[in-house]
Amino acid sequence: MVWWLELALFGMLVVSAVVALTLRDLIAAVAALSVYSFMAAALLAMMGAVDVAFTEAALGAGITGVLFIGAISLMHRRSVD
Repeated sequence: MVWWLELALFGMLVVSAVVALTLRDLIAAVAALSVYSFMAAALLAMMGAVDVAFTEAALGAGITGVLFIGAISLMHRRSVD
């Protein structure tokens, strides 16, 4: 197995999680969480769990992102400054 590629994917997974936690814009945070889910799916596929990777990509990056953006669009936004 190519361990350095798995390590790089894991590193990008951690970076995308930290970025999603530190962003103040909710739409950007949803995009970062979709990147996190895609990286998790790629890591799972590299480990050989293709069925779990496909489910993670479909639910985590696809449906959950759409639901989060829909929920954010229904919220009333105001500045906290």
